[in-house]
Amino acid sequence: MAELLDDPPTTLATVPAAPEPPPPPDETARARALLATQPVTEGHTELPDSLDPEDLPPVRAKEAGAQLWSLHTEPEEGVVGTLRRIDAVRALVATCPEDLRLAYTSSELAHARNCGRVAALLGPVGWTALGGSAAILRAYHALGVRAVNLTSFDRFARDAVREMNRIGLAVDLSGADPDTVRRALAVTRAPALLTRADPETLPDEVLGLLGENGAVLMVTVTDDPAAVADVLDRVRAQAGPHCAGVSHTTAPAAGYVPLFAELLRRGWTAQELVGLAHANATRALRETEFLSRTNRIRPAAA
Repeated sequence: MAELLDDPPTTLATVPAAPEPPPPPDETARARALLATQPVTEGHTELPDSLDPEDLPPVRAKEAGAQLWSLHTEPEEGVVGTLRRIDAVRALVATCPEDLRLAYTSSELAHARNCGRVAALLGPVGWTALGGSAAILRAYHALGVRAVNLTSFDRFARDAVREMNRIGLAVDLSGADPDTVRRALAVTRAPALLTRADPETLPDEVLGLLGENGAVLMVTVTDDPAAVADVLDRVRAQAGPHCAGVSHTTAPAAGYVPLFAELLRRGWTAQELVGLAHANATRALRETEFLSRTNRIRPAAA
């Protein structure tokens, strides 16, 4: 009986050990994942020398989601040369409807990206292609141009900047000297763009003014991600992360993953990298559009 009353021996079940958590993704994997959902808006795309159907669409980094197509011409080409470039971009987009889509607003840019197309925006136009005429400026806007490159500042430039604010053209200050940048920023009420920014030519004080304006400095990405990251670190420190953007890459095959991985190693946050990829440029274009809508009651300049 005593044996029956004794507690039965307890059998300890073997609890399986918890699996080891997977290692966190490295910076390259994180950069690749971010760019897969946050494609880059490039500030400067050159028109191909040839529109040979075998070479279309033009070679680009696979992370590109939108591009501003440069309409710069030689000074002697003038307005006619610029109109030919506009026509050529339209023809190129029409030839590649499954890859490219013309966009005229920030919302159309986002829609093209959501449809799996690369948004093509017209601009910037070179300053000499205006011929000193506000009427030509407005004609470019009517044709879909959304940025003009201002490289000098005089009375016409002052009036042109105000007119650009009124009708919704972005002021591109690429290649402008520091004094021209200062004078333009004193007039414009919309964020400036520098579609081919060279921050090393601008003193810290001017970078600070660009930061106050909400401008976007779109930096060329080379095959040396560390050197490009140094430039972007300075933009981030002096102007602010909201002013960082991408111009284009000189190595489309490598794309933007190496740069974004380097910036992650340097402590850039995911939000700052989304801004660098496209959100900062989109914000500047959207604010330019909004300012234009509020200014439509103003009379046109002569």
